[in-house]
Amino acid sequence: NSSTWNSSSWQAASILGPAVGGLIYGFYGITATYVVIVTFISISLVCIFFLKSHEPTFIPKQSIVTSLTEGVKFVFKSKMMLGAMSLDLFSVFFGGAVALLPVFANDILKVGSEGLGFMRAAASSGAVITMLVMTRYSPMNKPWRNLIIAVVGFGTSIICYGLSKSFYLTLVFLFMEGAFDSISVIIRSTIMQLLTPDEMRGRVSAVNSMFIGSSNEIGAFESGLTAKLMRTVPAVVFGGSMTILIAGITYFKTRELTKLSLQEINNQQV
Repeated sequence: NSSTWNSSSWQAASILGPAVGGLIYGFYGITATYVVIVTFISISLVCIFFLKSHEPTFIPKQSIVTSLTEGVKFVFKSKMMLGAMSLDLFSVFFGGAVALLPVFANDILKVGSEGLGFMRAAASSGAVITMLVMTRYSPMNKPWRNLIIAVVGFGTSIICYGLSKSFYLTLVFLFMEGAFDSISVIIRSTIMQLLTPDEMRGRVSAVNSMFIGSSNEIGAFESGLTAKLMRTVPAVVFGGSMTILIAGITYFKTRELTKLSLQEINNQQV
């Protein structure tokens, strides 16, 4: 539940940001938009100064390189942890079609900046609503199976969004994309917390952050590059198809993990 609430709060901000940003940009221009952004960033910085820090319970007497290397080795020893990170890396790499939303809003759907704001908010809305539902109905019965199903649903939603010519259908598919993505985020974060001992959490989190950061940024680059080579719609369909393919390969490589419950995963430390 802690992972769900943590992700939900982040996604809730992601709903308001794109929608309000698009509306402010559309009605008041770029200057007003940046004034609002700077104002809220300043408020966030002030809030950070009021946070109380706690002394770390474990301080490794190692260099940064050695410490990070141990984190990488720990991740590669765990089949499920490495699989979860790799699945996130490659699925988001090929499924980073959200970077092309401005092209769809302006050139394909013709809905302008206001429509772009709602399109960005649709995915976050799906994520938040799904996460709130998961606080009551957990997907952790067979987490690895559910993770792969979620990634397949994520890729399918991307394909449908790429092929859609209707603004309202696009919102539905983006909502579904956010919903499936939120399921995979919750499962991955729970697996990471469950399989990581306390003294390794910082190092494993650093490795996980590298996977997440690289997949998001490089995925946006991949979407732009394939859009240049294939044009926009084929690029999005290609990305969604590759995401499904990655999920399929992962399933056949880790089929035995799909039968394990969360408790069994914790006991076996796979």
